[in-house]
Amino acid sequence: MTTYKCFKCEKKISSANLKKRFVCPYCGSKIFYKPRVKTKKIKAI
Repeated sequence: MTTYKCFKCEKKISSANLKKRFVCPYCGSKIFYKPRVKTKKIKAI
C-alpha cells in the first residue's frame, strides 16, 4: 500500500483513503507527494 504526504499539512495518508477522491481529509488540499525512502550507501572495497 502506498502512502502519500499532504503538501500543506504534512500528514500521512494511505492510498486506500484516496481511492474515491484525491483530497486531503484533514485540510482539503489537493497536492500530495510520495516521501522518499532513505537509502544507505555502501563503499566498495
